[in-house]
Amino acid sequence: MKTHRLQTRKNRGFTLVEMMLVLGIIALLVGAGAVMFTDVLGTGKQGRAKADISTLTTALRTYEAQSLLLPTTEQGLNALIERPTGRSSPQSWSPVLKKMMVDPWGHPYHYRRPGTKDKGGFDIYSAGPDEQAETADDIGNWML
Repeated sequence: MKTHRLQTRKNRGFTLVEMMLVLGIIALLVGAGAVMFTDVLGTGKQGRAKADISTLTTALRTYEAQSLLLPTTEQGLNALIERPTGRSSPQSWSPVLKKMMVDPWGHPYHYRRPGTKDKGGFDIYSAGPDEQAETADDIGNWML
């Protein structure tokens, strides 16, 4: 009789409580991994935005060396791709970039001259994940 009871216990498998415990642990591990992965993506996007801003700064310095002036706020970063028009269009111009860059959140970079953060130069910045300019999460050339 004892052997029969022991053999039945071995053949039954896992209890519902055991299964729920294992599933709970798996869910906890997946949730912790998802939170950590989200943070890594956010840090990567900020790094890419800083690299893009550095590239745009270099492109603007190249434009300035060729044209002897920087684009106005109205001409914007588009002056790096298409010849600007208007009063302050340069005599000597050639494209510095092939296409307009967008930030990691899919929005164009902002340009302002004269800058409010860099008084003597210009500001280039991304509005960041909240997509609102002039907020604490902005990433700009003043951070480099």
